[in-house]
Amino acid sequence: MNDSEKEVAPPLEIPPGALSPEALTSVIESFILREGTDYGREEVAHETKVDRVRKQLERGDIKLVFDAESESVTFMTKRDWNRLKIRQ
Repeated sequence: MNDSEKEVAPPLEIPPGALSPEALTSVIESFILREGTDYGREEVAHETKVDRVRKQLERGDIKLVFDAESESVTFMTKRDWNRLKIRQ
């Protein structure tokens, strides 16, 4: 089997409780930092952004997802996650 014929594992949801609190905070902070510069009317504190992402995760509005192809983790909206699961 050559590289183009490799099966790619589908993305996996990572339950937030599977990570230590410190690791989860690091993932959230990494996500916030790679999202780029704020262009809103007012600056939002880093801690506020972390808290907002954490609350969205706790409510189930977003999912923590591991992508085996890129070997990375990110967040997806619940809606996008459900669409992805339907296509699999």
